[in-house]
Amino acid sequence: MTELADLTAVELVAEYRAGTLSPVEVTEAVLTRIEAAEPVLRATYALDPDAALAAARAAERRWSRGAPAGPVDGVPVTVKENIATRGTPVPLGSAATELVPAAEDAPAAARLRESGAVLLAKTTMPDYGMLSSGLSSFHPLSRNPWDTGRTPGGSSSGAAAAAAAGYGPLHVGTDIGGSIRLPAGWCGLVGLKPSFGRVPVDPPYPGRVVGPITRTVADTALLMAVLSTPDDRDHLSLPPADIAWQELDIDLTGLRVGHLPSAGVGLDPEPEVAAAVAAAARAFASAGAVVEPVEPFLTREMLDGLDRFWRVRFWTDLARMPDGRRDRVLPYIREWAEGGAGLSGTEVYQGFAQMDAMSVAALRACQPFDVVLSPVSPVPAFPAEAASPTNDPARPFEHIGFTVALNMSGQPAVSVNCGYTVDGLPIGLQITGRRFDDLGVLRVASAYEQLRPPQRPWPSP
Repeated sequence: MTELADLTAVELVAEYRAGTLSPVEVTEAVLTRIEAAEPVLRATYALDPDAALAAARAAERRWSRGAPAGPVDGVPVTVKENIATRGTPVPLGSAATELVPAAEDAPAAARLRESGAVLLAKTTMPDYGMLSSGLSSFHPLSRNPWDTGRTPGGSSSGAAAAAAAGYGPLHVGTDIGGSIRLPAGWCGLVGLKPSFGRVPVDPPYPGRVVGPITRTVADTALLMAVLSTPDDRDHLSLPPADIAWQELDIDLTGLRVGHLPSAGVGLDPEPEVAAAVAAAARAFASAGAVVEPVEPFLTREMLDGLDRFWRVRFWTDLARMPDGRRDRVLPYIREWAEGGAGLSGTEVYQGFAQMDAMSVAALRACQPFDVVLSPVSPVPAFPAEAASPTNDPARPFEHIGFTVALNMSGQPAVSVNCGYTVDGLPIGLQITGRRFDDLGVLRVASAYEQLRPPQRPWPSP
């Protein structure tokens, strides 16, 4: 029998509606799961069992009256710690941050509370979200439930670890270069980077998105129905749209599918990764899709230019810190940022311009297709203590060649598990869609859930 902590959000809502389960007993089961696994995984920050149980009791009363507050009323959820929640400090993963309680909920947290979700905890992240690992100067080291010697990924580290371990069904992360999709891929999960602007963000920034990390596409769709509700604080958000998020059926016959086996720059996909993604492409072809190869479009100039710009951007923040605070930042991050200290204005501008170059290249490469398939990462999850697959601040972004350009282009992209390495580590398939076609991407991902080989049981705490 499936344990309560492992039920999907769609299943929980159906049980609540039928009166066969209570949000209180589900929340108690999830808190028990967290208590058992958290000493090893270290996925949470600001865990508040009392507040969670109070929210669950309120949800129980609403369901008993037949008046749920919203689509996820009574469903346990976690929120990445850089998404502000009223009254909780936002350390941004760094010991250098002054711990000041947030004055109000950020848009994603506000929408979840309005919908009656049971907010269990915040989840961990590396310093300033600048790593694809769980390494942090503030939080304990987060670990991957599939192999606790490996990283869950980042920067939505704790969110992915929590989802894979069954800390409830719904988890919210952020992504500016792969920070939802990479940990989702390394933890065998569904991780959606929505179209830029689809989910309101505060503070907004080019390329940054908020999105779901869950175990199923249906749960991601359910969560998007809540997160995509408008909020005036994000001046970059898309106009409100009436999207039938949970209508996921699709006929793959004739679907135009691109297969991008190489990013063109950075680490080459390991053989097991390449083979799993190629098998996914063949599965789509067998289902009637028209699958064609896609030539790599990312260049060394693009990736290095973005690296230079991001170094300078972060160095300007570090340079304003008093020495005592700056010294608390993770040494890897400090060394990386210091690489931008001596760059000229011309070099910085040329680096910034590569964001547009990436965007144009990605959109042109994807234009002939309804969706494009690729690895999420060229490598499986790496050792937990490393900052990145190279563990070299001079080469920090060699693993984000398949993900980062899609932040710049604003396209929706989702990670779905497509296999396992010989060591039992998950392999993520990235499905990228046309701009603004978030629902189309989820429909294709849902269809792939039925095409892929049987999935292994979730790791036990």
